[in-house]
Amino acid sequence: MANQQESGNVASKENLRRLIDGTLAWDTAKRLMRMEPKDEDRFLKYIEVLQERVSWPEKILVRIAEHLYVVRKDDGSRVIKCTCGQELGDYRINWKLSCRVRVRKTEAEFAEVISLRYSLPNPDLVEAREFYCPGCLTQLAVEVVPLGYPVIFEVLPDIDRVYREQGHPLPDESPEWLEDRTNELTGQWGEGGN
Repeated sequence: MANQQESGNVASKENLRRLIDGTLAWDTAKRLMRMEPKDEDRFLKYIEVLQERVSWPEKILVRIAEHLYVVRKDDGSRVIKCTCGQELGDYRINWKLSCRVRVRKTEAEFAEVISLRYSLPNPDLVEAREFYCPGCLTQLAVEVVPLGYPVIFEVLPDIDRVYREQGHPLPDESPEWLEDRTNELTGQWGEGGN
């Protein structure tokens, strides 16, 4: 039955739901990826599907990870929000700095999550950082990095450009939305602020 539903409009919202869930048949997914020209409203349909799946009212602008979204709040600010509703701050500041973090530094700690002994990282060279949502404790990311390496800021999306290129420019478009402001937060910590 799923294949019958998938065969109609390849770029339907229902197929986008299945794609997000990982249940869309591979042949249909390939047809969706290879469509020429792409359907003009696919991005907006994708955002609608994501919005339907969360319980909070703020408008999703983009999804940046499985459980993380950039949303626009009523006051016009753009923040990172977890599926559970927990806010992780201004999207221009590395959201990982607002998470609960578990750091694995020993071979025994690595062995808790890596079953193949020969695959264990060398604890004299690296550490594994696990980032968890402080609201629901969902694991949001993992970094395996050299000891002392700064927390990686993985993505600062140019949201204004995405919407402009889709033909739906945002009313608050500004170059300031593309400024990494992580140093402002870490600077406050250095001055004894929160």
